[in-house]
Amino acid sequence: MRHPRPDPVGPGQESVWDYPRPPRVRGVDGLVTITLGGELIATTQDAVSALETSHPPVYYLPISAFGEGVLTAGEGSSFCEFKGAARYFDVHGGGQTRLAAAWTYPRPNPGYEALADRVAVYAQGMDECTVAGEVVRPQPGQFYGGWVTSSVAGPFKGEPGSMGW
Repeated sequence: MRHPRPDPVGPGQESVWDYPRPPRVRGVDGLVTITLGGELIATTQDAVSALETSHPPVYYLPISAFGEGVLTAGEGSSFCEFKGAARYFDVHGGGQTRLAAAWTYPRPNPGYEALADRVAVYAQGMDECTVAGEVVRPQPGQFYGGWVTSSVAGPFKGEPGSMGW
């Protein structure tokens, strides 16, 4: 297995290689927004993020931050050895729908109770996601839900060649 070399950390940045495994959940400073179909579908100052080695933060917003009808039950489920069983939502906004573009942990495992009643969204399916006014980039790869901002240094899981990390 190839071990990656962490990118240099600049002023105001933290390395995703300093994040723990199992992941840690912490509060987020600043406004978090999500836009789809030209419509603001979620906004909150009450987000938390999950920080895990090699991954940019995954942002979880309160379900109440989403407008009425924005989230509907989607197909599929997944399991995280740390956080537990996830279920998916379809996301609707501005006349558009993104299937299975968000997920939640209805009954998170012990240690991850802060994720209860919260939803994470794949940035790659949205028009725009922001954290404290900065437009995020989606974490590379189709499966991963991290949001890349200027405050994190990689390399990130999901980039080409990262399968064995």
